[in-house]
Amino acid sequence: MIDFGIATVVAITVLCYLAGQAIKATKLDNKWIPVIVGVVGVALGLAALYIGMVVFPATDPITAAAVGAASGLAATGVNQIAKQMKQEGK
Repeated sequence: MIDFGIATVVAITVLCYLAGQAIKATKLDNKWIPVIVGVVGVALGLAALYIGMVVFPATDPITAAAVGAASGLAATGVNQIAKQMKQEGK
């Protein structure tokens, strides 16, 4: 059987990535993007817990916040990996 818990974490990561891209389009200094996507991740993690997503890999608020924060920060990492690979290709 497939564990869909990872799909929820990936969804949070993707939403955080999109939030980061939206922030990047504003005049806000890019140094704040990791902080903002981390906070967005925490909010989404807590929302997933309290909405009652059955397959969410957390059963308490602290773990849900940690999963969300890690997902948000992973979105920043994905962006940096893509940026580094693009620079190496030049």
